[in-house]
Amino acid sequence: MTDGSISPATTTEVEDPHEGGFRARAAITTERGGPRYGEFSEQVRTLMDRVRYACPTPELTDELIDKLAEINAKLAEVRIDEWHSPAGTRVDLPSRGNITLPPYEITDVGADGVFATVTFRDFHLGGNNAAHGGHVAVAFDDLGGYASAVAIRGVSRTAYLTVQYRSITPLNTPLKARTWADRIDGRKVYIKGTLHDGDRLCAEMDALFIKLNPGQH
Repeated sequence: MTDGSISPATTTEVEDPHEGGFRARAAITTERGGPRYGEFSEQVRTLMDRVRYACPTPELTDELIDKLAEINAKLAEVRIDEWHSPAGTRVDLPSRGNITLPPYEITDVGADGVFATVTFRDFHLGGNNAAHGGHVAVAFDDLGGYASAVAIRGVSRTAYLTVQYRSITPLNTPLKARTWADRIDGRKVYIKGTLHDGDRLCAEMDALFIKLNPGQH
């Protein structure tokens, strides 16, 4: 799910009233977290990749636990609210700096929908060097919300999302994703999506997003 109100061309922060529901626009930036925040995010992603395949010795596990506990303590000291966290608001970074999402980069937004390049990494392993289907759905959900926002110029929530897995989705391969509004019926936005490895269709998505009224969650 995404609030979908983010444009990849936006470079300044936007604040607006917040009355218990989604903001009409997220406060976004290209500077929050500092000039090396992108490197920080990449190091975290790399850690996730390494952990996915690692089999540490008991001694190394003990050492890493201590180091990670120290890092977590430092991060706890700088925790802020979701609206101003760099993760999810840094529009200059893959997936807006949100490491909970498979990394993607928007390549075009227009009348034909939202186009992006998505790369599923080692962390997203499902088995036999293929991406986990749940991670494919997460990517579709976020990009589908983006397409919904483009179509209605507003915030929406996912009502349902169905993924048809047509072939293996490979890891560490730039894939082409497209999501678009198939039709709009009042507050209902019907979204379609495809994911391709070259000319090969990996997955298709069919979803319904509901436009939120002001103050809705």
